[in-house]
Amino acid sequence: MKVIDLRSDTVTHPTPEMRKAMFEAEVGDDVYGEDPTVNGLEAMAARMMGKEAALFTTSGTQSNLIAVLTHTNHGDEIILGDEAHIFWYEVGGASVLGGVIMHTVPTDSCGRLNLDDIGRAIRSKDIHYPQTALICLENTHNRCGGAVLTTDYTNEVCNLAHRRGLKVHLDGARIFNAGVALGVPARALAQSVDSVTVCLSKGLSAPVGSLLCGSKGFVERARKFRKMLGGGMRQAGVIAGAGIVALETMIDRLAEDHANARRLAQGLAGIRGITLAQDDIPTNIVMFHLSPELSVVEFMEGLEKAGVKIGLRDGRPFRAVTHRMVSSSDIDGALTRIEAVCRRLRRRAQK
Repeated sequence: MKVIDLRSDTVTHPTPEMRKAMFEAEVGDDVYGEDPTVNGLEAMAARMMGKEAALFTTSGTQSNLIAVLTHTNHGDEIILGDEAHIFWYEVGGASVLGGVIMHTVPTDSCGRLNLDDIGRAIRSKDIHYPQTALICLENTHNRCGGAVLTTDYTNEVCNLAHRRGLKVHLDGARIFNAGVALGVPARALAQSVDSVTVCLSKGLSAPVGSLLCGSKGFVERARKFRKMLGGGMRQAGVIAGAGIVALETMIDRLAEDHANARRLAQGLAGIRGITLAQDDIPTNIVMFHLSPELSVVEFMEGLEKAGVKIGLRDGRPFRAVTHRMVSSSDIDGALTRIEAVCRRLRRRAQK
Protein backbone atom coordinates (compact mmCIF):
# COMPACT_ATOMS: atom_id res chain seq x y z
CA MET A 1 0.00 0.00 0.00
CA LYS A 2 1.40 3.36 -1.03
CA VAL A 3 1.53 5.94 1.75
CA ILE A 4 -0.04 9.20 0.53
CA ASP A 5 1.69 12.00 2.41
CA LEU A 6 -0.32 15.23 2.45
CA ARG A 7 1.27 16.77 5.56
CA SER A 8 3.28 19.35 3.64
CA ASP A 9 5.00 20.05 0.33
CA THR A 10 8.25 19.96 2.33
CA VAL A 11 8.17 16.14 2.05
CA THR A 12 9.03 16.32 -1.66
CA HIS A 13 12.20 14.57 -2.83
CA PRO A 14 14.66 16.01 -5.37
CA THR A 15 14.13 14.99 -8.99
CA PRO A 16 16.71 12.89 -10.88
CA GLU A 17 17.83 16.05 -12.67
CA MET A 18 18.40 17.73 -9.30
CA ARG A 19 20.42 14.77 -8.02
CA LYS A 20 22.58 14.90 -11.15
CA ALA A 21 23.13 18.64 -10.71
CA MET A 22 24.10 18.10 -7.07
CA PHE A 23 26.60 15.40 -8.01
CA GLU A 24 28.20 17.49 -10.75
CA ALA A 25 28.07 20.90 -9.04
CA GLU A 26 31.19 23.05 -9.20
CA VAL A 27 31.94 24.20 -5.65
CA GLY A 28 34.02 26.63 -3.65
CA ASP A 29 33.89 28.28 -0.23
CA ASP A 30 30.64 30.22 -0.13
CA VAL A 31 31.60 32.16 3.02
CA TYR A 32 34.39 33.66 0.92
CA GLY A 33 31.96 34.17 -1.95
CA GLU A 34 33.82 31.60 -4.04
CA ASP A 35 31.17 28.95 -4.72
CA PRO A 36 30.19 29.48 -8.37
CA THR A 37 27.03 27.38 -8.13
CA VAL A 38 25.75 29.31 -5.12
CA ASN A 39 26.65 32.59 -6.82
CA GLY A 40 24.73 31.48 -9.91
CA LEU A 41 21.69 30.49 -7.87
CA GLU A 42 21.68 33.80 -6.01
CA ALA A 43 21.97 35.79 -9.24
CA MET A 44 19.15 33.77 -10.82
CA ALA A 45 16.85 34.28 -7.84
CA ALA A 46 17.56 38.00 -7.72
CA ARG A 47 16.65 38.36 -11.41
CA MET A 48 13.49 36.32 -11.02
CA MET A 49 12.34 38.40 -8.06
CA GLY A 50 13.32 41.73 -9.60
CA LYS A 51 15.86 42.53 -6.88
CA GLU A 52 19.52 43.53 -7.00
CA ALA A 53 20.88 40.61 -4.99
CA ALA A 54 20.01 37.42 -3.13
CA LEU A 55 21.40 35.33 -0.29
CA PHE A 56 21.23 31.53 -0.11
CA THR A 57 20.11 30.34 3.34
CA THR A 58 19.29 27.03 4.95
CA SER A 59 15.54 27.60 5.35
CA GLY A 60 12.64 30.00 5.07
CA THR A 61 12.71 30.46 8.83
CA GLN A 62 16.36 31.50 8.68
CA SER A 63 15.65 33.85 5.77
CA ASN A 64 12.79 35.52 7.64
CA LEU A 65 14.87 35.90 10.80
CA ILE A 66 17.80 37.37 8.87
CA ALA A 67 15.43 39.80 7.16
CA VAL A 68 14.07 41.01 10.50
CA LEU A 69 17.57 41.35 11.97
CA THR A 70 18.74 43.30 8.92
CA HIS A 71 15.80 45.70 8.81
CA THR A 72 15.62 46.46 12.56
CA ASN A 73 17.60 47.44 15.61
CA HIS A 74 17.33 45.82 19.04
CA GLY A 75 14.20 47.15 20.74
CA ASP A 76 12.34 48.03 17.53
CA GLU A 77 8.81 46.85 16.80
CA ILE A 78 7.55 44.97 13.75
CA ILE A 79 3.94 44.75 12.56
CA LEU A 80 2.60 41.44 11.26
CA GLY A 81 -0.62 39.47 11.10
CA ASP A 82 -1.87 37.46 14.03
CA GLU A 83 -1.85 34.39 11.74
CA ALA A 84 1.66 34.97 10.35
CA HIS A 85 4.10 32.09 10.05
CA ILE A 86 6.79 34.31 11.60
CA PHE A 87 4.60 34.75 14.67
CA TRP A 88 3.40 31.16 15.03
CA TYR A 89 6.03 28.77 13.76
CA GLU A 90 9.48 30.36 13.94
CA VAL A 91 10.12 29.81 17.67
CA GLY A 92 9.88 33.52 18.48
CA GLY A 93 13.31 34.04 16.94
CA ALA A 94 12.62 37.66 15.98
CA SER A 95 12.07 38.50 19.66
CA VAL A 96 14.52 36.06 21.26
CA LEU A 97 17.46 36.67 18.94
CA GLY A 98 16.54 40.03 17.42
CA GLY A 99 15.18 41.73 20.50
CA VAL A 100 12.23 43.07 18.52
CA ILE A 101 8.62 43.31 19.62
CA MET A 102 6.03 41.57 17.45
CA HIS A 103 2.91 43.73 17.22
CA THR A 104 0.12 41.64 15.66
CA VAL A 105 -2.95 42.96 13.87
CA PRO A 106 -5.91 40.86 12.66
CA THR A 107 -5.49 38.71 9.55
CA ASP A 108 -8.57 38.27 7.37
CA SER A 109 -9.48 34.97 5.70
CA CYS A 110 -7.59 36.02 2.56
CA GLY A 111 -4.32 36.56 4.44
CA ARG A 112 -4.57 40.35 4.34
CA LEU A 113 -3.99 42.97 7.00
CA ASN A 114 -6.40 45.90 6.95
CA LEU A 115 -4.57 49.08 6.00
CA ASP A 116 -6.33 51.06 8.73
CA ASP A 117 -5.21 48.49 11.31
CA ILE A 118 -1.65 48.79 10.05
CA GLY A 119 -1.83 52.57 10.19
CA ARG A 120 -3.08 52.55 13.76
CA ALA A 121 -0.36 50.09 14.79
CA ILE A 122 2.48 52.29 13.54
CA ARG A 123 3.90 54.10 16.55
CA SER A 124 4.21 57.85 16.63
CA LYS A 125 7.51 59.27 17.82
CA ASP A 126 7.28 59.27 21.60
CA ILE A 127 9.88 58.61 24.25
CA HIS A 128 7.59 55.97 25.77
CA TYR A 129 7.22 53.89 22.60
CA PRO A 130 9.41 51.44 20.75
CA GLN A 131 10.14 52.45 17.18
CA THR A 132 8.13 50.75 14.45
CA ALA A 133 10.58 49.64 11.78
CA LEU A 134 9.07 46.88 9.64
CA ILE A 135 5.84 45.39 8.30
CA CYS A 136 5.80 41.68 7.42
CA LEU A 137 3.42 40.13 4.89
CA GLU A 138 3.00 36.50 3.78
CA ASN A 139 2.21 35.21 0.26
CA THR A 140 0.86 32.57 -0.04
CA HIS A 141 -0.56 32.52 3.45
CA ASN A 142 -0.09 29.23 5.27
CA ARG A 143 -2.68 29.47 8.08
CA CYS A 144 -5.23 31.00 5.71
CA GLY A 145 -5.31 27.96 3.46
CA GLY A 146 -2.80 29.05 0.84
CA ALA A 147 -4.48 32.43 0.30
CA VAL A 148 -2.86 34.72 -2.26
CA LEU A 149 -2.03 38.42 -1.95
CA THR A 150 -2.43 40.43 -5.14
CA THR A 151 0.11 42.86 -6.51
CA ASP A 152 -2.25 45.77 -5.91
CA TYR A 153 -2.73 44.90 -2.24
CA THR A 154 0.98 44.49 -1.59
CA ASN A 155 1.69 47.77 -3.34
CA GLU A 156 -0.87 49.51 -1.12
CA VAL A 157 0.81 48.21 2.03
CA CYS A 158 4.22 49.22 0.72
CA ASN A 159 3.02 52.71 -0.17
CA LEU A 160 1.68 53.16 3.36
CA ALA A 161 4.86 51.80 4.92
CA HIS A 162 7.25 53.81 2.81
CA ARG A 163 5.33 57.04 3.44
CA ARG A 164 5.83 56.41 7.15
CA GLY A 165 9.51 55.53 6.79
CA LEU A 166 9.06 51.77 7.31
CA LYS A 167 10.36 48.76 5.39
CA VAL A 168 8.28 45.80 4.19
CA HIS A 169 9.42 42.18 4.21
CA LEU A 170 7.46 39.54 2.32
CA ASP A 171 7.53 35.95 3.54
CA GLY A 172 7.22 34.46 0.06
CA ALA A 173 7.97 30.86 0.94
CA ARG A 174 5.36 29.80 -1.65
CA ILE A 175 5.37 32.95 -3.77
CA PHE A 176 5.68 30.95 -6.98
CA ASN A 177 2.40 29.22 -6.07
CA ALA A 178 0.87 32.67 -5.77
CA GLY A 179 2.27 33.75 -9.13
CA VAL A 180 0.97 30.63 -10.88
CA ALA A 181 -2.46 31.04 -9.25
CA LEU A 182 -2.72 34.67 -10.36
CA GLY A 183 -1.09 34.15 -13.75
CA VAL A 184 1.62 36.73 -13.10
CA PRO A 185 5.41 36.51 -12.63
CA ALA A 186 6.43 36.17 -9.00
CA ARG A 187 8.52 39.32 -9.35
CA ALA A 188 5.32 41.32 -9.86
CA LEU A 189 4.14 40.22 -6.42
CA ALA A 190 7.39 41.41 -4.82
CA GLN A 191 8.14 44.50 -6.88
CA SER A 192 7.46 47.03 -4.12
CA VAL A 193 8.69 45.16 -1.03
CA ASP A 194 12.13 45.78 0.43
CA SER A 195 12.94 42.09 0.87
CA VAL A 196 11.37 38.76 -0.01
CA THR A 197 11.95 35.16 1.02
CA VAL A 198 11.66 32.36 -1.55
CA CYS A 199 11.70 28.68 -0.52
CA LEU A 200 13.17 25.99 -2.75
CA SER A 201 12.30 23.00 -0.57
CA LYS A 202 8.48 23.10 -0.72
CA GLY A 203 6.57 22.82 -3.98
CA LEU A 204 9.74 23.32 -6.02
CA SER A 205 11.02 19.99 -4.65
CA ALA A 206 14.64 20.94 -3.92
CA PRO A 207 16.00 19.09 -0.86
CA VAL A 208 16.96 22.16 1.17
CA GLY A 209 17.33 25.90 1.00
CA SER A 210 15.77 29.32 0.73
CA LEU A 211 16.72 32.64 -0.82
CA LEU A 212 16.46 36.11 0.68
CA CYS A 213 16.28 38.80 -1.99
CA GLY A 214 16.64 42.57 -1.75
CA SER A 215 18.96 45.46 -2.54
CA LYS A 216 22.72 44.99 -2.70
CA GLY A 217 23.17 46.90 0.55
CA PHE A 218 20.49 44.88 2.28
CA VAL A 219 21.99 41.55 1.19
CA GLU A 220 25.47 42.66 2.20
CA ARG A 221 24.22 43.32 5.73
CA ALA A 222 22.12 40.15 5.70
CA ARG A 223 25.16 38.05 4.80
CA LYS A 224 26.80 38.99 8.08
CA PHE A 225 23.70 37.96 10.05
CA ARG A 226 23.65 34.65 8.18
CA LYS A 227 27.18 34.04 9.38
CA MET A 228 26.23 35.04 12.92
CA LEU A 229 23.41 32.47 12.90
CA GLY A 230 25.74 29.70 11.75
CA GLY A 231 24.41 29.71 8.20
CA GLY A 232 27.75 29.88 6.39
CA MET A 233 27.63 26.55 4.54
CA ARG A 234 31.04 26.53 2.77
CA GLN A 235 30.85 24.24 -0.32
CA ALA A 236 27.11 24.71 -0.59
CA GLY A 237 27.05 24.30 -4.36
CA VAL A 238 26.15 20.66 -3.85
CA ILE A 239 22.70 21.78 -2.69
CA ALA A 240 22.52 25.03 -4.66
CA GLY A 241 22.69 22.98 -7.85
CA ALA A 242 19.34 21.43 -7.01
CA GLY A 243 17.95 24.91 -6.37
CA ILE A 244 18.93 26.05 -9.85
CA VAL A 245 17.11 23.09 -11.38
CA ALA A 246 14.10 23.85 -9.17
CA LEU A 247 13.86 27.42 -10.42
CA GLU A 248 14.38 26.35 -14.03
CA THR A 249 11.98 23.41 -14.19
CA MET A 250 9.51 23.25 -11.30
CA ILE A 251 7.49 26.48 -11.31
CA ASP A 252 5.01 25.92 -14.13
CA ARG A 253 4.05 22.47 -12.83
CA LEU A 254 2.71 24.00 -9.60
CA ALA A 255 -0.57 24.42 -11.47
CA GLU A 256 -0.94 20.63 -11.26
CA ASP A 257 -0.71 20.81 -7.46
CA HIS A 258 -3.39 23.48 -7.41
CA ALA A 259 -5.68 21.35 -9.57
CA ASN A 260 -5.13 18.36 -7.29
CA ALA A 261 -5.93 20.50 -4.26
CA ARG A 262 -9.25 21.49 -5.80
CA ARG A 263 -9.90 17.83 -6.64
CA LEU A 264 -9.19 16.90 -3.03
CA ALA A 265 -11.42 19.66 -1.67
CA GLN A 266 -14.33 18.67 -3.90
CA GLY A 267 -14.02 15.08 -2.74
CA LEU A 268 -13.76 15.99 0.94
CA ALA A 269 -16.84 18.20 0.67
CA GLY A 270 -18.83 15.10 -0.32
CA ILE A 271 -17.79 13.01 2.70
CA ARG A 272 -20.22 12.98 5.63
CA GLY A 273 -18.46 14.22 8.76
CA ILE A 274 -16.11 16.60 6.95
CA THR A 275 -16.59 20.32 6.31
CA LEU A 276 -14.19 22.49 4.36
CA ALA A 277 -12.70 25.36 6.36
CA GLN A 278 -12.26 27.67 3.36
CA ASP A 279 -14.55 28.95 0.63
CA ASP A 280 -12.12 28.43 -2.21
CA ILE A 281 -8.82 26.66 -2.88
CA PRO A 282 -6.48 29.18 -4.51
CA THR A 283 -3.28 27.12 -4.36
CA ASN A 284 -2.14 23.81 -2.87
CA ILE A 285 -3.43 23.88 0.72
CA VAL A 286 -6.77 22.39 1.78
CA MET A 287 -8.09 22.90 5.31
CA PHE A 288 -11.10 21.10 6.75
CA HIS A 289 -12.99 20.33 9.96
CA LEU A 290 -14.24 17.05 11.40
CA SER A 291 -17.77 16.84 12.81
CA PRO A 292 -17.80 17.14 16.63
CA GLU A 293 -19.31 13.68 17.13
CA LEU A 294 -16.28 12.07 15.43
CA SER A 295 -13.09 11.55 17.41
CA VAL A 296 -10.09 13.50 16.15
CA VAL A 297 -7.71 10.99 17.75
CA GLU A 298 -9.46 8.02 16.18
CA PHE A 299 -9.65 9.83 12.83
CA MET A 300 -5.89 10.41 12.80
CA GLU A 301 -5.20 6.85 13.94
CA GLY A 302 -7.49 5.53 11.23
CA LEU A 303 -5.77 7.58 8.55
CA GLU A 304 -2.36 6.38 9.68
CA LYS A 305 -3.46 2.75 9.40
CA ALA A 306 -4.96 3.53 5.98
CA GLY A 307 -1.69 5.04 4.77
CA VAL A 308 -2.78 8.69 4.57
CA LYS A 309 -0.85 11.44 6.34
CA ILE A 310 -2.31 14.90 6.95
CA GLY A 311 -1.44 17.78 9.24
CA LEU A 312 -3.05 18.81 12.53
CA ARG A 313 -1.60 21.47 14.82
CA ASP A 314 -2.66 23.76 17.65
CA GLY A 315 -6.33 22.82 17.51
CA ARG A 316 -6.48 24.25 13.99
CA PRO A 317 -8.40 22.68 11.10
CA PHE A 318 -6.84 19.64 9.46
CA ARG A 319 -4.45 20.61 6.69
CA ALA A 320 -3.66 18.69 3.50
CA VAL A 321 -1.02 19.97 1.09
CA THR A 322 -0.65 18.74 -2.48
CA HIS A 323 2.74 18.49 -4.18
CA ARG A 324 4.74 16.81 -6.95
CA MET A 325 4.81 13.42 -5.25
CA VAL A 326 1.00 13.16 -5.05
CA SER A 327 -0.77 12.46 -8.35
CA SER A 328 -4.45 12.90 -9.21
CA SER A 329 -4.93 9.14 -8.79
CA ASP A 330 -3.31 9.40 -5.36
CA ILE A 331 -5.87 12.07 -4.49
CA ASP A 332 -8.67 9.71 -5.50
CA GLY A 333 -7.09 6.94 -3.43
CA ALA A 334 -6.74 9.21 -0.42
CA LEU A 335 -10.38 10.24 -0.68
CA THR A 336 -11.48 6.61 -0.77
CA ARG A 337 -9.46 5.84 2.35
CA ILE A 338 -10.62 8.98 4.18
CA GLU A 339 -14.26 8.21 3.40
CA ALA A 340 -13.82 4.67 4.73
CA VAL A 341 -12.32 5.97 7.98
CA CYS A 342 -15.17 8.46 8.43
CA ARG A 343 -17.75 5.75 7.73
CA ARG A 344 -16.28 3.54 10.47
CA LEU A 345 -16.20 6.44 12.91
CA ARG A 346 -19.83 7.34 12.15
CA ARG A 347 -20.92 3.77 12.82
CA ARG A 348 -18.99 3.76 16.09
CA ALA A 349 -20.50 7.09 17.14
CA GLN A 350 -24.03 5.76 16.51
CA LYS A 351 -23.60 2.77 18.84
